Parts: sequence; C-alpha cells; structure tokens
Amino acid sequence: MARESRFPRWLRRGGRGAGGEAAAQAREESLLAVARAGLPVAPAAHPQGYGCSCARIGCPTPARHPVSLTWNTEATTDPEQVLRWLRADPEANFVTATGRVHDVLDVPLAAGLEALERLAADGVELGPVAVADPDRMLFFTATRGTPDDEDEWWPCELDCHPETMDEHPGLRWHCRGSYVLLPPARLTEEGGEGVRWLRGPEHPLPDPLALLETLTDACASHHREPAWPN
Repeated sequence: MARESRFPRWLRRGGRGAGGEAAAQAREESLLAVARAGLPVAPAAHPQGYGCSCARIGCPTPARHPVSLTWNTEATTDPEQVLRWLRADPEANFVTATGRVHDVLDVPLAAGLEALERLAADGVELGPVAVADPDRMLFFTATRGTPDDEDEWWPCELDCHPETMDEHPGLRWHCRGSYVLLPPARLTEEGGEGVRWLRGPEHPLPDPLALLETLTDACASHHREPAWPN
C-alpha cells in the first residue's frame, strides 16, 4: 500500500506540487523552531468552511483557541510530540502557553508599529515579534516568573487571560494561564490572513520591562477618547 503523504489536507488547501509541500515543510520547521526555543506549544482549532473546526455553534474565537480543555498541561516543547500532533491533523493551528518561559505583550497593530520604530531608534534588543490579523502585534518576552510562593507573584492590571481579552483593548499582558496563537496560523475570512512572524523565535527573549514603557506610551498615543457631543 502506498504511504500517504504526511501533509494531505495541507497540500489540498495550498495546491498540489512542490509549492504546497514546501509551504507545509516550512510550517513544520517554524513550529519545531518554537519548541526548540523552549516555548511550550499545544494544538488549536483551525478554520473550517466559514466557521471553526470545533463545530461549536457561534464559536466566539473561531480558529483561535486550543482544541483541548487541558491545553495548559499538554503544552510541550517535545519536538516529537509536536510532529505527532501535526501529522494527526495537518490543518491544526497551534498556541503557545505563556507564563512558564515567556510572556507576550499584545498591543494594537498601529501602536506596535510605532513602538518598533522607537525601540529600534533607542537600540533596544527585541525578541520574537508577530502580527496577528487583523489588528494586533505580539511582543514575546521573558516571563515574570511563576514562583513557588504565590505571595511573591507580581499581579498586573494588564494581565490578560483568554476569557478577559475584550476587557483589554489596549495593551494585554499574557502570562500565567493565558496563550497566544503561533505563526504560521490561518484564520477565518473575518479574522484576516492569519498570524505571521516579523522576528522569529530564534531571537532571545528580552526583559518585558525593557519594552513596557515604550509599548504603553505607543498605546496611549493611539488611543483616542470619544469626543463629547456639543
């Protein structure tokens, strides 16, 4: 019996031939690079038709959420496990669990672009940076940590968990108990083209405080309070 390609559905989406297989291989290598960088990953839902592969009616975050309720404990840096997940469902998106090794500072795209220019001008070393369509930018940083003594943990009013995303339209700080979608990821038509790297996971993770002031200032400069009616 002929061996089935490990990228059957991915190839059907992207077109048959060398181009589709190359794209699938690049996707695999990108996810493995994340695992090698020590960032834990877990499988997520993907677009299916006009909706989400989870088949939940009215899914609030189509193609943007983990497939398992135990994603936080399942998230791993084991490359063999990542490959098993990929080959079991080549269409799956992937998330990375924050708060273990890394955090993510998640800002509006316009603010992120401004902050990138300012950080570069100041000579600040950046880590991985991704764009999440349609309107967010993700700055990957070292984590604030998860000390054994819970009283030592530094809570932050910017902390963002999956269920509180709408409460943080400006800067969101993904730390313990949160996740972000990893590049390369596909979104539904309403969500835009997907998630892609501007700077890949090979870059060392910076201290989040080295970026925080610039990011908060950029977010403030792009936030406009609604004008009062005359």
